[in-house]
Amino acid sequence: MTALNRYRVMAYIVGTGLLVLTLIGMPLQYAAGKPEVVSVVGPIHGFLYIVYLIVAFDLARRDRWRPGRIAAVVLAGFLPFLAFVIEHRVTKQVKAELAADA
Repeated sequence: MTALNRYRVMAYIVGTGLLVLTLIGMPLQYAAGKPEVVSVVGPIHGFLYIVYLIVAFDLARRDRWRPGRIAAVVLAGFLPFLAFVIEHRVTKQVKAELAADA
């Protein structure tokens, strides 16, 4: 599996986990008084976010990313839906760079 594919898989996992946490878990915790989803998904998302960062930094190192792209990838794990947008942009840019090098 390539560094780009590892990044893409982790971006989707972290993005989905964040959506579950913010769109399901947080409303259940604060509106219904049921913190179970947050107490389960929260730590899992936190661990997977660290794995996501490691995978992203590996791709950044291999592809020699500028700090702006790295910052966008780091923020993508904090804002719902942003992981999917940034993943799409990163994939498009990396594939274009690979095609230009070939």
